Amino acid sequence: MKWSLEGKWIASGFGLSLLLMSLVSVISYQNATQLIASSNKVKDTNDVMKNITDILATLTDAEAGRRGYILYGEQLELNRYYQAMASLDTKVKNLQQQVAEDTYQQQHLTKLKLLISQRIELSKKSIALKQVGKSSFAIQAPILAQSNQNRSQIRETLTQMQAREQQLLQILVRHSQDNIHNRMLIEFLGTFLSFATLLGVYVLLYQQLLKRQQAEALQRTLAQEKELSELKLRFFSMVSHEFRTPLSIILGSAQLLSQSNQQWSEEKKIKNLHRIQSSARSMNQLLTDILTLTRAEAGKLEFHPKLMDLEAFCINLIEDLQFSDRQQHTIKFISQGNCTHAKLDENLLYSILTNLLSNAMKYSSPEESIFLILSCEPHAIFFKIQDNGIGIPQEFQQHLFEPFHRANNVGKIVGSGLGLAVVKKCLEIHHGEISVSSEVGGGTSFTVKIPQTKI
Repeated sequence: MKWSLEGKWIASGFGLSLLLMSLVSVISYQNATQLIASSNKVKDTNDVMKNITDILATLTDAEAGRRGYILYGEQLELNRYYQAMASLDTKVKNLQQQVAEDTYQQQHLTKLKLLISQRIELSKKSIALKQVGKSSFAIQAPILAQSNQNRSQIRETLTQMQAREQQLLQILVRHSQDNIHNRMLIEFLGTFLSFATLLGVYVLLYQQLLKRQQAEALQRTLAQEKELSELKLRFFSMVSHEFRTPLSIILGSAQLLSQSNQQWSEEKKIKNLHRIQSSARSMNQLLTDILTLTRAEAGKLEFHPKLMDLEAFCINLIEDLQFSDRQQHTIKFISQGNCTHAKLDENLLYSILTNLLSNAMKYSSPEESIFLILSCEPHAIFFKIQDNGIGIPQEFQQHLFEPFHRANNVGKIVGSGLGLAVVKKCLEIHHGEISVSSEVGGGTSFTVKIPQTKI
């Protein structure tokens, strides 16, 4: 019984909506018919105004031809006058047809025709005097004065006719706007009532849709929470693993040093101290990467660019890395072009290059050289880090800059998977870009591009 009642409401809603839309359509058709009629009248009025303008332009052209003939005696100017006068008669006849139903315009048109006839007579007298050699100013002056007066009267008459047409045009436009406004109002009311009816009919469907969306949103939230939980688990597992190894080394080396007797050689003591220092650096680098990512995600990573000597910076950076490198990798620095100074954030640049060079050292054998190539263009600085290490499989390169992602060919080489994510965040603050080119077994090349403005 319940569904039967809903079916009746749906049928009633559709029937009422159809009735309302039919009524709106009939009224809209009537308004559209009136609007078409008004549009035709507007077109006719514009044609009249255009014809009036053409008549004035033709009279002006004829006057220019007459004056050219009087002043210079050229036959071409006289022909121009005759052609203009010949077309004037046609335009006046067209205007008479266009305003045939307007008594006001007919009166002004009668006056206009009389003035044009007077102007033709004056022009004939002026041309006749010129043809018999009487073209001096003294002879032509009376005719010129009458011609100027006649021209002023013609302009005044045409202006009055044009004003009349503009008035009619405004009335037609206002009438059309009223029709459009009424049509829009009726259509709006009809459409509003139809939609209100349909909205009432489909409210049950909307409620069902809303419930389904809520269920889907809850499912997505659960999936996100699960993903976040897995990410947290991976993070804590990684941190625990990465801290356990250097801490074990530090503790073991410290115990050996504390238990050593006087017979230990100085070289053996220094070796254990170096192990402690190297492990402490690894822990410090891991903490630095975690803090950098955390600040970047929170939008609190500081950015203080300043003018710096790029070559000196790169050389000092290489010395720092080689000092702490127990395997003694060879890092070759190459500077191409005139890249002396640039405005960069020194701390962020240090993080970028340190992570990239550390990775190159980590995944390359000591026998292979690592290259740091500095180059520049007018609006950008480029750093290229190239090695001949194990390379990165193609399928892992698209996730290379995501936290905790490492390729499947790293084997037992320790790493956190945070270094390249830090590089990406530091470059985003510089509005820079990074690209990678790698082949398994053939080495890896990272190219960093940092835009520069003129200093």
